[in-house]
Amino acid sequence: MAIHNRAGQPAQQSDLINVAQLTAQYYVLKPEAGNAEHAVKFGTSGHRGSAARHSFNEPHILAIAQAIAEERAKKRHHWPLLCG
Repeated sequence: MAIHNRAGQPAQQSDLINVAQLTAQYYVLKPEAGNAEHAVKFGTSGHRGSAARHSFNEPHILAIAQAIAEERAKKRHHWPLLCG
């Protein structure tokens, strides 16, 4: 993996996200189920999505939580699940 030419330097204004805008997009933008670009992609370091790209929004979290609950119920796992 190449080292970025600005590694170790403070972030520039253009590097920063607009938190209020991203939060609004998380709740407002809805992914299209048939659109592969809107799917959450998981890697070894967590998810690879963004609310701005419709790939990590509230419906994703609700669907993931529902799938976990259904799988745990099917396997009769009733102990607490700690997730973070």
